[in-house]
Amino acid sequence: MNPWTLYALEVARDRQREAERDRFIAQARAAQPAPPSRLRRPAALVLAALSRGSAAAVRRLDDCVAEDLGRALAPQE
Repeated sequence: MNPWTLYALEVARDRQREAERDRFIAQARAAQPAPPSRLRRPAALVLAALSRGSAAAVRRLDDCVAEDLGRALAPQE
């Protein structure tokens, strides 16, 4: 056989072994429970508070714009 053919076969085998090893490692990690996070819950609470605050601000702004629009469209006497 040509040496380049042997080399190509060996490279293909190496890639296959690496793919199988990566798949095995991924399966092992998926089977383990995730470690508890000390940062995740506080970050979620902060983001939830920020979201609620921004939603309240948008509602107030929407009310102001609606009042202004209502006054602008009202028939003037």
